[in-house]
Amino acid sequence: MTPQLDAISIIVSDMAASVAFYRALGLDFPEGCETEGHAEAPLSGGMRLLLDTEATVASFTPGWQPPSGPGRSSLAFRCADPAEVDSLYKELLGAGYHGELAPWDAFWGQRYATLADPDGHGVDLYAPLPSG
Repeated sequence: MTPQLDAISIIVSDMAASVAFYRALGLDFPEGCETEGHAEAPLSGGMRLLLDTEATVASFTPGWQPPSGPGRSSLAFRCADPAEVDSLYKELLGAGYHGELAPWDAFWGQRYATLADPDGHGVDLYAPLPSG
């Protein structure tokens, strides 16, 4: 069998804050997972987003320490249209989340914006721009 990508895993410092953020983006985490060390939500195409607390990762990885500095990866959420990029960005800012890059019309043909999740992971919102 050829290995198949099945899940994306993110290490988080505060499970409740991270679950709330990703729920605000429409992901369906089970009720009560906010107090657990591991949580997962189904993604389209059968994949899953996994959240593990720093304590959980440290419990099975001797000597592990949370990384410092900015990350090198991000998650990208496709929106229905450019207006949804703008409204979702504004909604998440209003809920107290940090905006990294306000919505703009990118030269590659997308309405594009970037937020940071509670641990500073980049989360992109995008939608194709109408053909001109």
